[in-house]
This record gives sequence, structure tokens and C-alpha cells, in this order.
Amino acid sequence: MRKSIKNEIEGYVEIQQEIELLRKNNLGRTSEKGQVSRMIDRLHPRSLSLTVARILQETGSTVTLRLVATDGYLPPFQAGQYINLFTEVNGIRTSRPYSISSAPHQTGYYDITVRQVADGFVSSHLKSGINPGTRFEATAPAGQFYHNPLFHGNDQVFIAGGSGITPFMSMIRETTDRGLDRRMHLIYGCRTEDDIVFEAELKERSAAFPNFTSSIVISEPAAGYTGPAGFITADRIRSSIGDGQGKMIYVCGPDAMYQFVLGELEKLGIPKRRIRVEIFGPPGDITTQPGWPESVKKGDTFTVMFNNTPVQARAGEPLMNSLERSGLVLPAQCRSGECSLCRTRLISGRVFQPRGVKLRKSDRTFGYIHPCVAYPLEDLELKL
Repeated sequence: MRKSIKNEIEGYVEIQQEIELLRKNNLGRTSEKGQVSRMIDRLHPRSLSLTVARILQETGSTVTLRLVATDGYLPPFQAGQYINLFTEVNGIRTSRPYSISSAPHQTGYYDITVRQVADGFVSSHLKSGINPGTRFEATAPAGQFYHNPLFHGNDQVFIAGGSGITPFMSMIRETTDRGLDRRMHLIYGCRTEDDIVFEAELKERSAAFPNFTSSIVISEPAAGYTGPAGFITADRIRSSIGDGQGKMIYVCGPDAMYQFVLGELEKLGIPKRRIRVEIFGPPGDITTQPGWPESVKKGDTFTVMFNNTPVQARAGEPLMNSLERSGLVLPAQCRSGECSLCRTRLISGRVFQPRGVKLRKSDRTFGYIHPCVAYPLEDLELKL
């Protein structure tokens, strides 16, 4: 009989003997088979089943939904991350990403804070059409907008606009509750005093913790208002944090605020490597973005062939919205052009994609787009 070549490998026989000894004494890893996969699925599940436990009224236009796990377990997250919440509105299944505003060491629930926006399809539903006990499906926590102690240092500046306060609230709560060695300064821009979310808690924490300071800037102050007013300009930033050198700047808010603040930070000479941004969804009016063709109007309608199914799509809204309205649901997480889950092949036609969309080089080479932030400029053919 031919001798097995494995036995010729130095040490092979001894290893086999040791394996047999472990098996006889029940010391092997056989009983743990599959545990690694189960642990990964527990920490990074493909989806979550969540139930609304409480609804907290923050302002006239803003509520916090306190979500608990239907099965009793919530995976951990880092302060600043978000979940993508799936819901059905008027028979249309869609989703929206929301930053978790509760602290990560609070493991019993996730808080998401939702501000109703004008003509907000989902935000209006979540603010007024939800009750305790309502169930949702959501993605696991995701996103890169969080503090990395190895690279970001311990001197943080948060610049928030409107509901962009939510990821910062999670960071502020974690740092102050746990006594972490970080310095934080918040510059928070709101349209009116009534729009300030978490106002009482921000005042309480800034008074109680010397490593956290905050300033609120009102862009449309009422008569008699004596606090900081206007926009978050370079001068306003400098008066709050000095020259900003050596600090890590985090920016989160609506697109218009984001574009303005980045220009002001450039005036201060803040290097781009010291600025981290989180974009809340697509621009409000895509036709105002640099590069939008004047010949295409917001209300223009085009035919999109998606996997051989015709869909009517308006130029002024993301392709993903048009597809969902026709009952075609794509995989989605960020809805801001970052996660790549919705990447789709553009077979023919032209689309507009605003600055900041994180297309891979291979996507550009082989003609893939992100429908969550891609807008039709003519008739299209798409293939998932």
C-alpha cells in the first residue's frame, strides 16, 4: 500500500496524536463549531426588529423614538453611527437613515431623533403616524462618523445644524457620562429658538462638565434675542475655539449648512485631514448644485428601464425614490452615496451625481451609480 505523503511531513504525526488526545478528553474545539459565525451575526446582524417603547417630544417639530429590540438584544455601536429605518408610507416601502442620539453605553434601547421637514415624506409619518408598540425593521448600526482615539486626538469641535445635533448628542452623553478624557466644544446652528433640540440637556451638561462647552447660533432670531445670531462664519468659529489648529472638527447638518461651513473652515486654514463630515441625505434642491445642466428642469420626467421594468422618474428627486414609488426596493443603508449597497449598473443614459458621492474607481470604470444620490437627466436603462 502506498504510504500517505502527509506522514512524511515533519511533525504531522505528532499533531495528529495530540488532536486525538484532545478529542478523547473533550478538550477539542469541535463543540465550538459555528460559534464564531453566531457571534458575528449577533454583533453585526443583517437586520434588526425594533419596537417603539416611548415617544419623547423634543420640540414642536422634533420627536425622539425610543426603540427596543423585539428579541431583547441590541448590537453595540459607536457614538456617531446610524441605523437605516425601513417603513411603509401610503403603501410605499422606503427607508431613511437616522443617527442614534442615545449613548452607546445605554444598551437597553436606541434613541433616534426625527425632525419633521417641509414636505418630508417619511419624517412627517414618523412624527405624527407612529405610536408606542409600532414595529420597524432596521439595519445594524453603521457609519464612519465617530471618534477614533488613535488618530483624532482628544480635542473635538462639533459643528451642527438643525437635526445634525443627533450624532453629537450621543458623543456628548458618552463622554460626560463615562468621564472620558476628551474636550468638546459644540457650535450649534438653528433657524429659531424653538428649533433647538436638547436645549435643556445641553445647558445642564455644559454647566456640569468643564470639558464640554457649547454655543448656539440662531439664524433668524426673534425681536429681543441677545444671543449669537446669523450664520456659523469663520469669525464665529474663531471666537468660539480660537484658530482651531490641532483640533478635530466634526460637521453634521443639512447640505446648505455643510457647504457653507466647509468654506468658512477653509478660510481659517483648517487642513482637510482635520475635518470629518456626515451628510444628512441628498441635497434639498439638486438643481442648485454646481454642474447641474440648465437645460434640465426639476419637474422634467424621464422613463427609466430598470431590469426591463419601465418607471417614471422626475429629474429633481433621487432615482431610488422614483423606484420605491413604483414598488422596486433596492438594498439601502446610508442613502447619502457612501455605503455602496444600492450600486446599480447604468446601461444607457446620463445621470447627475453631486459632489461628495463616494464612487469607487471601479464604479466609474464600469458604469455603476448610486441611485440614492443619482438624478436622471434623460431616459435611462439600469440593471441591478
